[in-house]
Amino acid sequence: MNIRHWAAILIATTAGMGSTAAAQDAPLTAADKRAVVEQLGQTLEANYVFPDKAKTIAATLRRHLDAGDYDKATDRRMLASELTDDLIAASNDLHFSVGVDPAWVADYAARQDPARAAAVREAERREEARKNFGFAGLRYLGGNIAYVDLTHFADPEPGYDAAAAAMRFIENGDAVIYDLRYNNGGYLEMAQLLASQLFRGDKDQELFDYYYNLDGRRVERGQWVLPALPAKRLTGKPVYVLTGSTSFSAAEWFAYTLKKLGRATLVGERTAGGAHPVDRKPVGTDFFVQVPIGQIRDPIDRGDFEGQGVTPDHLVPSADALAVAHRLALADLAKTDPAKRADADWLAPELAARPQPTTAALKAIAGRYEERRVDLVEGKLLYTWRERLRLTLEPLAGDLLAIEGVRDFRFRIVRKGGKVTALERIDRDGTTQTYARID
Repeated sequence: MNIRHWAAILIATTAGMGSTAAAQDAPLTAADKRAVVEQLGQTLEANYVFPDKAKTIAATLRRHLDAGDYDKATDRRMLASELTDDLIAASNDLHFSVGVDPAWVADYAARQDPARAAAVREAERREEARKNFGFAGLRYLGGNIAYVDLTHFADPEPGYDAAAAAMRFIENGDAVIYDLRYNNGGYLEMAQLLASQLFRGDKDQELFDYYYNLDGRRVERGQWVLPALPAKRLTGKPVYVLTGSTSFSAAEWFAYTLKKLGRATLVGERTAGGAHPVDRKPVGTDFFVQVPIGQIRDPIDRGDFEGQGVTPDHLVPSADALAVAHRLALADLAKTDPAKRADADWLAPELAARPQPTTAALKAIAGRYEERRVDLVEGKLLYTWRERLRLTLEPLAGDLLAIEGVRDFRFRIVRKGGKVTALERIDRDGTTQTYARID
């Protein structure tokens, strides 16, 4: 079984759920809602990694239903969103997500057919190929520092060639930086492949140890450094992993394990705290739930970071992490090779902190908006949602704000009478959504 994190739920939990217009618009009766809550509870009790907690969570959802908390959910998507919020609140586990996708539910059983399963795998392969299997950027920074920008950990079977190319690309670097600040997880097997390049191949080294539920039975596995790779190993070279509050699941395990084994220096912010492997299960005929099905343990203490996150060695705003890691790499290399001191001195001005906009302009933006807030902290605008997920906003021209690590949308400041009254989200396709100021 591949241990994977399905959807990137951190940026927008209900976005991209694959819900069809027909399913969203169909009437949703009180009986429908009760059936969904009951079926969801049964699915949790059958699959959640902690059976006792599953019973408590299912009871909590039923109490919300009986209290009328779902009465205003007029369609399936709204109900899915509210159920997701309540699951996360009850479990403190950000892996949970409820979605609407009748087509996926219908396909779930059909995937037992080999031809259908092959077609699904091919469709997934094409979609991953468009994303280059998670390898968004490969380059060399000043001072011969290799840099890998990895948006997610793809299935290593179809993604092997892309991974092999990336591993060969970085093999001549004097140090390497893995950027996982906006990586929402994926296949632990890809993490195993990439991490294996950092260790000797002639010595047994465990990376991950985990168990999960599979059709009612418990399966235990361990993953070790691979003895054969498609590229040279980077043993002895400094390694840095960039983390952020949206680093999740397999991305956190990659960082956590390398830190535990003393193989990497972590730079950035505390990660989200999603340590559990998950799977997607159908709920009725329209809904699905993404549910944690197992537990992963580190090779040293047999512990994890669920609900706590991984704390970097150098705790800095994620927006500054690359520059800080670059400086650290240059300084570390200069310690072992004095000739590299020139690189560090030459690049220092480029890596220095840049001037910020005026404080008055930033103060005018800071405030509370619908289900989110913007804080001014040490001269930076920090955008926070779900109380623990935070990204830096960068002022652009024309009252636009770029969101750190987000390429698909930005915010525009809405003003009335000279005062900021709302944030307007502008998606790449031109659609908008407004969040009114409430303070």
